[in-house]
Amino acid sequence: MVEEEKVPETDAVEKTIESMINLDGATLLFPTSFGYYNPHMIKMAKKFPKLRFEHCGGLWSDKDPTNAGSYFGYIDEAQYISGIVAGYSTKSGKLGFVAAKPIPQVLRNINAFTLGARLANPKATTQVIFTGDWSMPVKEAEATNSLIDQGVDVLTCHVDGPKTMVENAARRGAMVCGYHVNQSPLAPKAYLTGAEWNWEALYPKFVKMIAAGEAIPNFYRGGLKEEIVKCSPYGEAVSAEARKHADDIKAKFLSAEGYTIFKGPIMDNKGKAVIAASTDRGQKDPELEKMDYLVEGVLGATS
Repeated sequence: MVEEEKVPETDAVEKTIESMINLDGATLLFPTSFGYYNPHMIKMAKKFPKLRFEHCGGLWSDKDPTNAGSYFGYIDEAQYISGIVAGYSTKSGKLGFVAAKPIPQVLRNINAFTLGARLANPKATTQVIFTGDWSMPVKEAEATNSLIDQGVDVLTCHVDGPKTMVENAARRGAMVCGYHVNQSPLAPKAYLTGAEWNWEALYPKFVKMIAAGEAIPNFYRGGLKEEIVKCSPYGEAVSAEARKHADDIKAKFLSAEGYTIFKGPIMDNKGKAVIAASTDRGQKDPELEKMDYLVEGVLGATS
């Protein structure tokens, strides 16, 4: 396996891909940052039609090359569980979310977290601050402190490195829900739970499919049930009531019937109906991957 980190979301990724193909003989490529997909990965897939390209999070359509595909996990399911726990754990009713960019996957996480929190605590609000990029530790620290200064007592995030938010929030006496991996070692007493990726289950599965001559679906998705995502173990501060409610909802996600997070009626935070009362948007609904709004209860704007 050949890796290259910190490649900008520009035509630099095309040069990296060509180098991996021509110099290293790569035949299965995983460009993973959001901005790599269109136009860069699509352009490379057209140029190298015999190779396989898999993008993390892109919205593949039948207009795209057939040797390209996108995969992603419904980590909003784990964020929803985190929201339930946060809703029970907050004393102020004010939750905080440190986010990178207002793209659909990030908005979906913010909204799921808030809907989960309001399931447990209908008056809870989520104040969101967008830093502007995926890794900006200084801005993430400033955002964390700003949220706590405004009375927020439970925080989560969607940035590349949650360490900054987790450690700063714990230092200030706030509670945290993690992201990406289990951050409980960074803040054992402040850590409630978290939304984790389970890539160690997914990537070997893809490699085995390729080796066996099986086709990877062009649009590959899954959540808790498919084990692409998981929840961090509960921390010591999580109440028995919060655990039971979160576990009950988690069981529904894992059941044959499943569970719908984005079930109408849902209003955005400007008072507009974004999902009608008669509409259930299941996890595979492509409209969710075009999300451009923040739900009622979120304090902040997408632009």
